[in-house]
Amino acid sequence: MELSPDSIILWQTGFAKLNITIVLTWLNMLLLTVGSVLVTRRLRDDGKLSRWQNLLEVLVSGIEQQIADMGLSPPREFLPFLGTLFVFVLFANLLAVVPGYRPPTGSLSTTAALAISVFVAVPWWGIRRRGLRGFFGLYIQPSIFMLPFNILGELSRTLALAVRLFGNIMSGSMIAGILLSVTPLFFPVVMQLLGLITGVIQAYIFAILAAVYIAAAAKVQLVREGAGQGGSHG
Repeated sequence: MELSPDSIILWQTGFAKLNITIVLTWLNMLLLTVGSVLVTRRLRDDGKLSRWQNLLEVLVSGIEQQIADMGLSPPREFLPFLGTLFVFVLFANLLAVVPGYRPPTGSLSTTAALAISVFVAVPWWGIRRRGLRGFFGLYIQPSIFMLPFNILGELSRTLALAVRLFGNIMSGSMIAGILLSVTPLFFPVVMQLLGLITGVIQAYIFAILAAVYIAAAAKVQLVREGAGQGGSHG
């Protein structure tokens, strides 16, 4: 049994390889793109909403509310990035019910790429909100002697973000495979149902942690904005 879909090689020449992770990742992106175009091509604002538009608005409103609850304001600014992360991970995990499908999130290379995108997004928004000096000043708080520890903490939480998602999805696939060989009918169905729940939870946790990391980088700016508004009212 393969621990990761990376080991399933579809084509190789020299050092260049095309594995099932790359193919399924691009297939997921293609399906999400086509689905988004189909769902959004006939949006209406006259009260006569289609079922798909209703579902889309519930999903977008829910993600937007979660972003606002994390202290990220305005939430629309962060919605494209965090919403895309959540929908991609959720879609990849839910497709695991399809026989023969190996979720790309069961590959450490995919989860590492997602975690690196969060790692880049944190300073991107942190510098925009705090400024270059204010953001990098966080690494020498409460004293300059904490610099190496703060850098290690930044790297370790990115690694933990990747390993957490990879470990949960990979272990679920492994357990389902083992039970399938022991009892081919009952337990695999139960495990697939549990896998769906786990997939939704893991997508939620990944997006929430990304929002928390970004919110930590923008926190001072929010406090300043609040203080400024309080001062103007006074």
